[in-house]
Amino acid sequence: MGIEIDVVVGYPTDDEMEKVLGLADAVGEPVTVTFLWEGREEAERAVLVPAATLALWEHWAPTAGTTSGAGDESGAVAREPELAHPAEFGAFTLFRRRVGGRTAVARKGVVVAELLDPDEARRLRQSARDVRQGFMDPKQRAAFEEFLARQASLDEE
Repeated sequence: MGIEIDVVVGYPTDDEMEKVLGLADAVGEPVTVTFLWEGREEAERAVLVPAATLALWEHWAPTAGTTSGAGDESGAVAREPELAHPAEFGAFTLFRRRVGGRTAVARKGVVVAELLDPDEARRLRQSARDVRQGFMDPKQRAAFEEFLARQASLDEE
């Protein structure tokens, strides 16, 4: 899915986080990131999804508002909730949501991306793709129905 990057995050003033967030913003596609937070033994994997891409997925996915338990067993959700204070990384500010495990990434007060659990991102992307592929706008549907009406039936062949 998108670009794969491994990032070692040492402390909040580390500009490496800002570089990763800037990259995801610039390429405009999901970036899979592995965070090795200082003081934690396990790495945390997340998918950094640009806001416009996430909006498109959530528009097409039929159950975008629910997590359906996809991330309930991951370490990110099973841990105790972190402090509600936003974490600043250069020009970017991260707002971790206590419910759902998502983290909004803002620059100058505008959300530019969200960090999602990899399973949730995969499910959301696939669901959006499947629904979108089955969708026809009214003009396309009318043209298709007209095309089908002009076709000979199987009995006539």
